Amino acid sequence: LARPPGKPENAVLAIENMNCGGCMRKIERVLGTAPGIASVRANLSAKRVTVAFDPQDTGTETIIKTLADAGFRAADLAHNNIDDGNRANQDLLRRLAVAGFAAANIMLLSVSVWAGLASDMDAEVQSLFHWLSALIALPTVAYSGQPFFRSAATALKAWRLNMDVPISLALTLATGMSLVQTIRGSEQVYFDASVSLVFFLLIGRYLDQSLRSRAKGAAQNLIGMKSGWATVVANDGTCERMPARALGPGMRVLVAAGERIFVDGRIVTGRTDIDEQLITGESAPRSAGDGDRVYAGTVCLTAPIEVEATAADKDTLLADITRLMETAEQNKGRYVRLADRAAAFYAPVVHTLGLVTFFGWMWLGGGWEMALTTAISVLIITCPCALALAVPAVQVAATSRLFNRGVIMTAADGLERLAEIDTVVFDKTGTLTKGAPELSNSAGISEEILAAAAALATNSRHPYAQAVVHAAQSRGVRVVPTEGVVEAPGAGLSRQAASGDEERLGSAEWCGIGPNSISADDTQAGASLWYRPSRGSPATAFQFVDALRADAAETVATLRSAGLGVLLVSGDQEAAVKDAALTAGIEDWFAGQRPDEKIAQLRKLEAAGRCVLMVGDGLNDAPALAAAHASLSPASAVEVSQIASDGIVQGQRLAPVIEAVAVGRRTRGMSLQNFAIAAAYNAICIPLAMAGFVTPLIAAIAMSASSIVVTANALRLTTAKLKL
Repeated sequence: LARPPGKPENAVLAIENMNCGGCMRKIERVLGTAPGIASVRANLSAKRVTVAFDPQDTGTETIIKTLADAGFRAADLAHNNIDDGNRANQDLLRRLAVAGFAAANIMLLSVSVWAGLASDMDAEVQSLFHWLSALIALPTVAYSGQPFFRSAATALKAWRLNMDVPISLALTLATGMSLVQTIRGSEQVYFDASVSLVFFLLIGRYLDQSLRSRAKGAAQNLIGMKSGWATVVANDGTCERMPARALGPGMRVLVAAGERIFVDGRIVTGRTDIDEQLITGESAPRSAGDGDRVYAGTVCLTAPIEVEATAADKDTLLADITRLMETAEQNKGRYVRLADRAAAFYAPVVHTLGLVTFFGWMWLGGGWEMALTTAISVLIITCPCALALAVPAVQVAATSRLFNRGVIMTAADGLERLAEIDTVVFDKTGTLTKGAPELSNSAGISEEILAAAAALATNSRHPYAQAVVHAAQSRGVRVVPTEGVVEAPGAGLSRQAASGDEERLGSAEWCGIGPNSISADDTQAGASLWYRPSRGSPATAFQFVDALRADAAETVATLRSAGLGVLLVSGDQEAAVKDAALTAGIEDWFAGQRPDEKIAQLRKLEAAGRCVLMVGDGLNDAPALAAAHASLSPASAVEVSQIASDGIVQGQRLAPVIEAVAVGRRTRGMSLQNFAIAAAYNAICIPLAMAGFVTPLIAAIAMSASSIVVTANALRLTTAKLKL
């Protein structure tokens, strides 16, 4: 009998290199023919694929391997990382579509009434058109206007006003009055104004929401690419692969050379070098063996180890740093957006003007119909559509520009805070520098020695060994991997030649070089690796440096020339930090800084009246990123740092930092321009509306025109030439 299928499961995968429709079709074809796959749906714009599969026949890891075999790098996105904003986007888009369809149909009916044909119509036909408009408008306003009604109700329950209160009031009054007038058979019916108002307001709301979800989705894809799977050793010795997020205390985790450690724990078997630079900022690996502690987020470099987890999930060092980050984030969360501050003043003024208009016309003897119609016109013409779009429209243009230049903004008010910074604080390792050692004395080493050392180094994943291989390849030296190489964790590599001689690549002690044999030049230059071709032969020193990014000095110079203060605050050793600071042209630097000490440095700057932009990538930078007035992190940064920052800088250059600050400043300027446009529009149109020269329909058209002008002004930012 055939085995019954298991309960279907869904997985959402981020695909790093899905760049075109051909890639999308290939992914769907490859997965569609794989065993156990029920359905596949790829999303090119989000670079994601949703897969439904039978867990009895396949699993997420198998699906990822299938994609890897097809040339696509994929990563599982945790369910809590799947962007809920997509749901909100779809909801707003549905409401927008309904409002647009209804507005078009009601406008067709209104044209017959308002375009001079009304006198030729029978009263029954005109009344029929009004009732048809009502049948379309009432459910449309009730459905499409819900985002504004809910927001207004929430604000009123809290005894406060926001921009959605006058919007909701205008919609309710215009629709309600039009319904009453339709029942009475009057000509003063403005369903077209109500629905058009909803339509244009939803355009602004959708633009704002889609901006947030796109930025957040791109950042989550980058974060998802960093997630992984761990090998757990059971009591009977069998191994099981499971998602890293499912690990718990007491589990024994087998970590292969080159893999990331996902738990805090102690090594129970094996010895290796541990790369801890993402936590400590120290670029030199640490040797660790039986009984030594290791932490989540570090990397096992040179040999496999078995780790017994002592802490997982919320109890790891990573979680402690996250909590410190969240505490610092609370200060940033108190920042109030410019549009919200304007709403606190704008909403009461709008309501006051509407009341003044209504009672003014009643006092003048215009009758309640005339008074209410004029008041509704005032409410519609003062509806803060242009004001509500003033910031979102500019932000859409700004974030699109930054996205094309390698910066993904993830914070709603990040651009506003970037515009206010006057000081930039850089981390060193992985931010100001490339985060990987480079051979600095390659020119002084013969090609023969470099080729021999690289042949040994190809057998190790140690950063210094990889740097030797890269240096040889850069010089055009042919690197031929050699066999029989043995790696001694924490010491180096060795190979027994047929002649009985042993060549070694590693530490001075491993190569038999005593302290008295090491020259002062080698010590000062930071010689960390030596190559000895055979016993008794002279050894060659390999000197390494964590080189600055190609444009680091240029970026620092540009920031300083623009009047910004620049500091370097790092957890690395003093000598390395001092050298990096001098090379980059940074006068103020601090070394050996722990996460809490980095926050203390930012607090000192804040107390001195400075607005700080923090740029960092490691776990030890995350609390400082959250505490700073504004923050950016490289795409290579760890997950918690990307979450803490306001934006993610992609690529190997620092120039996008300059672009981000310049765009932030221009965004603030153009937002103020849009506010000025909205203010001028209101200054001209409100008196006309209060005087009774504007009908609700004309008010809706004028309000829409102001929104178009504001949006057109914002679009200029996409092509503007900016200089910091």
